[in-house]
Amino acid sequence: MEKIYDRKGKDVMGEFRFAIMGAGHIANKFCDAVSRLPDVAVTAVASKSVERAQEFAARNGIGHAYGDYEEMLEQEKPDGVYIAVLPSDHFRLSMLCMEHNTPVLCEKAMFTGSREAEKVFAEAGKRKVFVMEAMWSRFLPTVQKAKQWIAEGRIGEITYTDFEIGFLAEKNPENRFFNKKVAGGAAYDVTVYAYEIVSFLMGQDPADIQVAVMRGETGVDVTDHVVLQYPDCMASLTASIVAPMDDRLAVYGSGGRIVLPLPHHGSEALLYDKEGMLAEHFLDRVTENGFTYEIREAVDCIRAGKVQSDTAPWKMTADCAALFDRIEEELGKKA
Repeated sequence: MEKIYDRKGKDVMGEFRFAIMGAGHIANKFCDAVSRLPDVAVTAVASKSVERAQEFAARNGIGHAYGDYEEMLEQEKPDGVYIAVLPSDHFRLSMLCMEHNTPVLCEKAMFTGSREAEKVFAEAGKRKVFVMEAMWSRFLPTVQKAKQWIAEGRIGEITYTDFEIGFLAEKNPENRFFNKKVAGGAAYDVTVYAYEIVSFLMGQDPADIQVAVMRGETGVDVTDHVVLQYPDCMASLTASIVAPMDDRLAVYGSGGRIVLPLPHHGSEALLYDKEGMLAEHFLDRVTENGFTYEIREAVDCIRAGKVQSDTAPWKMTADCAALFDRIEEELGKKA
């Protein structure tokens, strides 16, 4: 569907109205990103606490605040919902949105396992409602540049990929990192980035997946190591919430390598030739809030009548949810 804009860059189709479920830190970043788009607005927010929703609304200039998610859907009938609660509640709220035929952009990790993914995507397909996991990193200029270099054959055939991501989470058994009841653990917080970025760059399904997990005192996975085996290469993914790693992605090929420092949110992409000399240094000087790209994608897809994104399709989320199943299985062996 072709879009027509006025002189101020506003879509004459009208403002796209997002409602937010959840009033935490990540939702603030979403509001800031929306404020940078001329044809999108956040018009309502809901939280389990109406007081918290009201405070969030006042802080972000949002007109309506609710203490009940379903009431917001019924009263506001938004064009789309951004789900910004903890992963443990993503499935329930996604299904609630499906019942109201409301498009969904849901924070990562969207689901805690493949059964949740199957149910939501089946319902979305039946109702023809757009759903997308908010894997914003796939849309970043640096990751897109790496994808372009690979497609152009700048590093030849891929031979090995390595992704490390990790930090020291606050040691609190009740917080979102270590509390199993709210889907704590490395998988849902950082392994999701490693898998969904690498799978985007590799562009093919692995022939085999091997998983090793370190179980923490509270029963969550604190470090994951995943090996993706392809016909002609392999990828190694390491993610942790108890190790301050050098967040880095390297894609090695027969003709050179690509390095992304801070791959899930960084601004640099480096291309080296097979002699190890720097051939190109891409620096993103434009992006101020990386959420704008995924929001733009969701809005454009919904307006075009699509049910999923080409860049962050259902398969991406479903495949990662299946990996979570494997991680949970390994955790069970260590219990």
